Amino acid sequence: MGVSAPLPSPDFWRGRRVLLTGHTGFKGAWTALWLRRLGARTTGFALPPEASPSLFELAGVGADLDSRIGDLRAPETVAAAVAAADPEIVLHYAAQPLVRRAIADPVETIAVNVLGLAHLLAALRGRPALKRVLVVTSDKVYDNHELDVPFEEDDPLGGRDPYSASKAAAEMIARAFAATYFAPSGVWLVIARGGNVIGGGDYAEDRIVPDIVRAWAQGRRPVLRMPDATRPWQHALDCIAGYLLYVERADRVGQRALNFGPDAEHPVTVGDLTRATLEALGADPAFDVEPNPRPIEMQSLSVDASRARAALGWRNRLSSATAIRWTADWHRRVRLGERARTVTLDQIDAYSAIEACA
Repeated sequence: MGVSAPLPSPDFWRGRRVLLTGHTGFKGAWTALWLRRLGARTTGFALPPEASPSLFELAGVGADLDSRIGDLRAPETVAAAVAAADPEIVLHYAAQPLVRRAIADPVETIAVNVLGLAHLLAALRGRPALKRVLVVTSDKVYDNHELDVPFEEDDPLGGRDPYSASKAAAEMIARAFAATYFAPSGVWLVIARGGNVIGGGDYAEDRIVPDIVRAWAQGRRPVLRMPDATRPWQHALDCIAGYLLYVERADRVGQRALNFGPDAEHPVTVGDLTRATLEALGADPAFDVEPNPRPIEMQSLSVDASRARAALGWRNRLSSATAIRWTADWHRRVRLGERARTVTLDQIDAYSAIEACA
């Protein structure tokens, strides 16, 4: 039987001026559509969509907000977007999110994820309407020695690859700005460490579910690098719900960082995820394994989200199996000709209508 869990409140978001960075990305597009449902007045700031197709374009997300295309590495452009939005709330998603790309070009990743955040926070200093800032980092910020123990918020930060290190460094920058500039002005700056998200409309390169969907669409088997690796998989809507609830209650919660992830006691491997996704798509659940993958990612990763559950009442409404089914259903419906916008909004409405998993 399900148990009740809070949802983002239209009473809080209705009419609020929100600056959403990264709105052209996968998770940003889902958030922009949900904010429109909640009645927020959103300005987006991001690079153009990188993937083609992209959820942003397929679902016509640009019609739901003031979409501004720009680069976090350009401080004048960032400042102009902040001035135009005059935000009460900032949701900072924009990032270079790919581990293997960060290995290939660490300087670009650090410039976007660390210096870009500094540009944004500098532009937000002294904004009279500003009340709350949410900085989204990653479950990979922790100093991971692969002990198969879920990370808690007080565990040491680290990062043995450039992406992870850039996100840990971004947290240090965020905390410094919070203590020096925002807290004295009564502005709440909080940090969300989200687990690996899945969902319809993700077409990014070098990411497991898009790779599975591409293989399915082309009638071939997916090729996995690390089928036994575990990650904290959750549907994008579960993760986003946590972010929005955190913003709503930042003044009451009093935390500076919270994990958002699924139950760490029931890990799902990359192989499990692949088989379940293919089955949900109606395909043969077989896959191939790269013979000499030379993995650069950690084998195991999980986070303890008990603080978010205690402080916010948040929990995943979708089990891992349901999240996979919803993801596959999105792609199947769109492939059969339904409009991506309709399917995405249908799932947002369905998510809001169900009880949380016990």
